Amino acid sequence: MLTAAPLIPLDDVPARLRGAALAIGNFDGMHRGHHALFAASRNEADARGIPALMLTFEPHPRTVLRPGEPLFRLTPLDAKARLAGAFGLDGVVVAKFDTEFANVSAEEFVADVLVKRLGITAVVVGHDFQFGHDRLGSPAFLASAGERHGFTTTVVGAVTDAFGAPYSASRIRSLLEEGDIALANDELGYRWFVVGAVQHGDKRGRELGYPTANIRLAADCGLALGIYAVTLTRADGTVLPGVASYGRRPTFDNGAVILEAHVFDFAGDLYGETVAVTFHAFLRGEERFTSIDALIAQMDLDSLAARAILAAAGPGSDVDLRLAGSSDVAEGETIA
Repeated sequence: MLTAAPLIPLDDVPARLRGAALAIGNFDGMHRGHHALFAASRNEADARGIPALMLTFEPHPRTVLRPGEPLFRLTPLDAKARLAGAFGLDGVVVAKFDTEFANVSAEEFVADVLVKRLGITAVVVGHDFQFGHDRLGSPAFLASAGERHGFTTTVVGAVTDAFGAPYSASRIRSLLEEGDIALANDELGYRWFVVGAVQHGDKRGRELGYPTANIRLAADCGLALGIYAVTLTRADGTVLPGVASYGRRPTFDNGAVILEAHVFDFAGDLYGETVAVTFHAFLRGEERFTSIDALIAQMDLDSLAARAILAAAGPGSDVDLRLAGSSDVAEGETIA
């Protein structure tokens, strides 16, 4: 079973994690473009016998700097912790991002955050990394500061797809908003998932012969409304196949958007349990049916389609295997 990396407030970093190799970024999506940073920080850590950490910011800086613009968060903190564990990182350091933090200069960020609070040995950033007030800090600035403060700087170049385009969280958001799960998952390098606690619903699914585990996602979730082939991973690592609706239930109340996952051939109790729902394929958009019988008939077809897709899906990428806690990935194998 995968062990998620611990989430560590910046002001409460334990002594055993000081002196780390540190990857820095917003890391929304933790997509293929970020994987090289995590691998580089892990490699630096292993070579030096030190921890490997990532530093991220919460809330996402854009929500503070541009509060009027909604942002579809691809990887909230709980998802980042799971992914960081899959990448072999020893922890996720979380810096509270507010207007005061936004006004910290690049030099202050280095001296206070990297040196004083974290005591880093090495830092890893992307080629386009910018930091500090007015984004005046750059990889070159960081490398120069490292020479003065005694840490090394690794700058990772752009990671591009087969067409030469850099991987992008914005593009992945657009794909998910369009329901293009297959391409979004390919760009992420793993199957996109959400994490949440199973809540009690109105039990309507049970009455239809399709009991569901109901999870309310963040209001900023921009996933296309519709029906998906999914797997649900329990806290103990058990993976259950199913079909899910993300939508407003237009046949009934057209209410608040909710994720309703029906697990195949399962009669247990999931209420209150925190689970991960992984999206394998988009089946169809949300529809309003003229009768309950028509809805059930379509649900039967959706279930058959989801079962077929999941049966043929295979284990996924190395990252998916790590997320599943699989022993099929060799110890020390590079995650790509």
